[in-house]
Amino acid sequence: MKKFLLPAVVAVSAITTPAAAADLGKMVTKGPPAPAAVSPYDLAWGVAIMNDYVFRGITQSNHKGSVAGYFEPRYNASKDLQFYVGIAGESISFPNNAAAEIDFYGGVRPTFGKLALDFGAWYYYYPGGKCYNGLAFGADCLFNSGGVLGVIPSTFNGFGGNVIKKDLSFYEVYAKATYAFSDMWVFGANFYYSPSFLNSGADGEYLSGTIKWIAPSNALPNGVGFYVSGEFGRQWLGTSDSFYGIVAGLPIASGGTTSGVFANGIPYADYNTWNIGIGWTWKVFTLDLRYSDTDLSKGDCNAFTSSQTASGTTNVTSINPTGLGTNWCGSAFIAKFSADMTLDSLK
Repeated sequence: MKKFLLPAVVAVSAITTPAAAADLGKMVTKGPPAPAAVSPYDLAWGVAIMNDYVFRGITQSNHKGSVAGYFEPRYNASKDLQFYVGIAGESISFPNNAAAEIDFYGGVRPTFGKLALDFGAWYYYYPGGKCYNGLAFGADCLFNSGGVLGVIPSTFNGFGGNVIKKDLSFYEVYAKATYAFSDMWVFGANFYYSPSFLNSGADGEYLSGTIKWIAPSNALPNGVGFYVSGEFGRQWLGTSDSFYGIVAGLPIASGGTTSGVFANGIPYADYNTWNIGIGWTWKVFTLDLRYSDTDLSKGDCNAFTSSQTASGTTNVTSINPTGLGTNWCGSAFIAKFSADMTLDSLK
């Protein structure tokens, strides 16, 4: 049949009328249909479960399990400029028994080739904070005596000395940058600033650098991805307001009395923090295994966190005369399983 096809086409072409030829020409030169308009709006959301919620090297869940989730509408003004807002939540275990951490955030993400920037603000809201035995220090406090929540001895012998505000909510502004040197290597830098970290009255600045190595897409079978990443950061902290000041003359567990040298506020200790981990990805799922640590001592950690599980009498520092100590700022292993989705991932 093929040998008769070409002569037949030639014959038909020879007897085509001028009008038919003109119509045929129009059909050939007409462009393809316009592509469907792509919406500039997008949506991202995700959930996670982890054995420990660690924030800048300090546990927020008393080294216990935590669940988290977020919801983030986005607007892509162009392929290189995105605006976003979001709400997130994590389960926590704070000394004031706050119900949860609820985060409200928003910002803009411009990109310039391999360089991606992110500028925004983040509000950490801790609803449901409670006051225990507030008669001694007013209506906005909690006492922790030797790790026993809300208990104050009739005399101050053995008084733990930990107090914390009912409301710890605060905000930060931030600037972040990541640069993809290649498909395998990504470097980043982050800076955060708060005028009153954890509503303590102390300003806080956090600066960190990150590095991530991503395995080639064909390194593992069945579409499984693999990466190794790490971060090194430094948290600077100012002086708290007088609520956390060390009052002179209070008996302390280790003997003697407090000096009151910081009656107007505690100059919190700055500290370094770092983490390193590995992770596997598959479709929208990620399993991340990570080691985290800081160089903050147990005593200075207690002064900063007012941990409800603090104990002991030997962790004395200039800002922690009671000797209580906590492991909240120590080493931790974190296993996190998460799912992150966008509208595109559902197509």
